[in-house]
Amino acid sequence: MHVYEPPEIYLLRPDAYTVWSDPVVLERLRWYRSVMLDEKPARFLLAKKTPVDADPYSSGLEDKELWRLHEKARRGFESLFREASEDGLDLGEYGRLETPRYSFLDVKVALARRMLRRCTLCEWRCRVDRTRMRGFCLIGGEAVVHSYFHHMGEEAPLVPSGTIFYGGCNLRCVYCQNWDISQADPLGGERVSPQRLALIQRRLRETGARNINHVGGEPTPHIPFILESLLYLDVNVPQLWNSNMYMSREAMELIRDVIDIWLPDFKYGNDRCAKRLSYVNNYYSTVTRNILEAYRSGGDMIIRHLVLPGHVECCTRRVLEWIARNTPRVLVNIMDQYRPEYKVLRYPDRFRDIARRPTREEIMEAYRIAEELGIVYEPVS
Repeated sequence: MHVYEPPEIYLLRPDAYTVWSDPVVLERLRWYRSVMLDEKPARFLLAKKTPVDADPYSSGLEDKELWRLHEKARRGFESLFREASEDGLDLGEYGRLETPRYSFLDVKVALARRMLRRCTLCEWRCRVDRTRMRGFCLIGGEAVVHSYFHHMGEEAPLVPSGTIFYGGCNLRCVYCQNWDISQADPLGGERVSPQRLALIQRRLRETGARNINHVGGEPTPHIPFILESLLYLDVNVPQLWNSNMYMSREAMELIRDVIDIWLPDFKYGNDRCAKRLSYVNNYYSTVTRNILEAYRSGGDMIIRHLVLPGHVECCTRRVLEWIARNTPRVLVNIMDQYRPEYKVLRYPDRFRDIARRPTREEIMEAYRIAEELGIVYEPVS
């Protein structure tokens, strides 16, 4: 089992060290930090040690039977995770656990493979057989990786982050800063097998990454390939889900048990703005449902909110109020780096409200709202 060694590259971001002197950060990212330091086994490793009493890859199992097997296995997984999170199971003790023939993770992989043939991984539910054609997400039956590297620009507790940028997306944001890989040329990256994806993760960890950061584009269309890669990944490393969170309930069921830290992007405070700027339906109810499910799943969380110019009252305020009411223990990154990109640059008259940078007054108002609500944002913003 790989032992984590902090690299010298941290010297480029001194706050990657100093952030851990904050007792609130230590408390709210306790699980993530323990996995990062190789004190505790990552959740995907616990899923691999949770046995099931049937072959989940059997064609004789109907979908309902497979989901029942998943539900039964989760009870065993949660018992194991509880033991680990309560200081009863460290990484050394994990290594002595028996490896079952078929595991909870195998059940997830089997279910994800089936979903790929009639895709309902996101709330578009396009039901396309993605082994034959591309879905609404613009991705077919293979993982597409555009780049992977140590990302030094993420939140301080995450740096350096072993970031994997996947192609495609299930949103159509008019201001997307990664529009080239999410919308314009989603298949322009490297087609990778689950085994190759596991090797990429191993290499990132062995060269000092604090985590594996699944991002894009959007990682949701790649859930079947990511889950299968974890079957081959043999190093301990926190799994980080950096997502727009517009996935289906079924997709959340598959990934919620293997993610150690969530980095959800909570963009809009209403469906009207989401529809106009990201061409997506039922945004608010879907994203809040999934963030709440992730929050309750046991992993740690940093919520990102990008302050859009002209949208402080309709979006920023409502987003922060929801966070304060429903996920009070998360850290929040209130992001001030919006700039006009992609279609906003091409059609500024059509998107006049966001065809500029946010003003200092708008950013300060966002901070004021967060402080009024008791939201902890400064260590990660």
